[in-house]
Amino acid sequence: MFTRLLLAAAVLLRAAHCYKPVVVVHGLFDSPGDMLILQNFINESHPGTNVTIIDLFDRTGSLKSLWSQVEGFKKAIYPIMQNAADGVHMICYSQGGLICRGLISTMPNHNVDTLVSLSAPLLGQYGDTDYLKWLFPKYVKTNLYHFCYTQIGQHVSICNYWNDPHHHDLYLSSNNYLAFLNNERDNPNATDWKNNFLRLHQLVLIGGPDDGVITPWQSSHFGFYNENETVLEMRKQLIYRKDTFGLKTMDARKAITTFTMTNVHHTEWHSNKTVFEKCIVQWLT
Repeated sequence: MFTRLLLAAAVLLRAAHCYKPVVVVHGLFDSPGDMLILQNFINESHPGTNVTIIDLFDRTGSLKSLWSQVEGFKKAIYPIMQNAADGVHMICYSQGGLICRGLISTMPNHNVDTLVSLSAPLLGQYGDTDYLKWLFPKYVKTNLYHFCYTQIGQHVSICNYWNDPHHHDLYLSSNNYLAFLNNERDNPNATDWKNNFLRLHQLVLIGGPDDGVITPWQSSHFGFYNENETVLEMRKQLIYRKDTFGLKTMDARKAITTFTMTNVHHTEWHSNKTVFEKCIVQWLT
């Protein structure tokens, strides 16, 4: 009996040693408590995995500008990376997906192996959702640019990725987060940021048509509206065709995987076991 216990312990220790640490970044209005089911899924499937849910910018704190959040998360995550010789995986949910893009782009020595982007507005947001009505009761999607594309507006996280297809010139001239990440605006760090992004080994994009919040939902796959509000998929986007930050290069090396899941509402992605088993667990080795 004692020998069997020792063998079982050795197997668990060996498995834990093989699994890279996982860092989880929550979304808008969330906190670490909202990610605990996801953490349990990981621990059940890969016992011993070091899972860290970063406890920063919770609830209304998530409305702070994304650059300020990037700096805060960077300080919390960097020590985890330093202690992970074989690299880390990141699971970044909703707005957290854009924060992780900012982290990866601006960290020249990051060691993120796989970035799992879980229903994130990667090319922005443009829709009349309940979040929008609560945050900006005096605005609808057609006129929110009046606030978002101002200096004051850019201090609010959602405005950092508000992408009005009918006012693209204003977006380009006023947006100080997403437009820079996409290298759509002049950026002296563009080449460095692209190289940093390309340090990723795998990019996993997860989203679906029943999300109900990310608008268009294809933004989770780097798709977005054109000026007629027709969705163009990733490979038809200018940022892809010009390879402004490395998306086309990653695709060419077969490092991008997309998953489309139906019947999953936005608040359910991180607690849906089918999503975890079909889209996430295979990358967390």
